[in-house]
Amino acid sequence: MDGQKDSKLVAIVPLSIDGFGRLAALHRLLALLHARAIPPDTRMSGQQRTRAAKMLRASDARAQGASQQDIARNLLRIAKQDRHNWQESSARFAVMALLRDARAMISGGYRKLLRHRIRP
Repeated sequence: MDGQKDSKLVAIVPLSIDGFGRLAALHRLLALLHARAIPPDTRMSGQQRTRAAKMLRASDARAQGASQQDIARNLLRIAKQDRHNWQESSARFAVMALLRDARAMISGGYRKLLRHRIRP
């Protein structure tokens, strides 16, 4: 596209608060189209990306019939626990939170991922 002087591509950016995210995405697209360094995507932090991946892995494992303790052993790298210790384990509550948040994301919460984080 670098050699085209009369390009007809147009982007429309809303002047609402979502415009900041759209401008950032447009900046990344333009960099890609013109073979320039692509700026990082700041919509999610590294920690948020890691947690989202764990959420989806936990949800997939649960859908395949894995128990919450199986999920904890694989995702959180904990040892197998007896029933009493598992009931009191912080890993149990972490898995429950991952599954709860995964259900919310699957039910439409993923749309938040498309929005740019607004810094105060």
